[in-house]
Amino acid sequence: MRRREARRQALSLLYQIEVGGWSPQEAVEEFLARHDPADEEVAFVTETVRGTMEHLTEIDALIEAHAPEWPMERMPVTDRCIMRMATYELLYRPEIPSAVTINEAVVLAKRYGTEDSGRFVNGVLGAILRERAGESRENPVTNHTSEERK
Repeated sequence: MRRREARRQALSLLYQIEVGGWSPQEAVEEFLARHDPADEEVAFVTETVRGTMEHLTEIDALIEAHAPEWPMERMPVTDRCIMRMATYELLYRPEIPSAVTINEAVVLAKRYGTEDSGRFVNGVLGAILRERAGESRENPVTNHTSEERK
């Protein structure tokens, strides 16, 4: 399994949790029963699903803040799951380049979402990334941006 396939698998598990009513634990256990847990990509899938669900409140708040016209319950389920997974990567997987995360999310959205999903996912994730990039430029001593110090 390659990383792209691992993301597709993670999306499938997040979809099962969202639509099928599975608990994250059930979804991960069922997945692990079919795969070798020592496989690096399998570890990526399980970490992504667990991490996304662990930080779901924060992730959903960020997505909602950057898509105010689209409440979470109105978003297509696949778009919602893709953006949750990608937002988790952007926030908690710094070893993965942000451009890779967003590109892979757009690829999934185009494949599994609606005609507009690719643009929608790209726009929301890009806005989250820009906000996060601005926060990382803050002065750690004063916790103020350079604009606030002027």
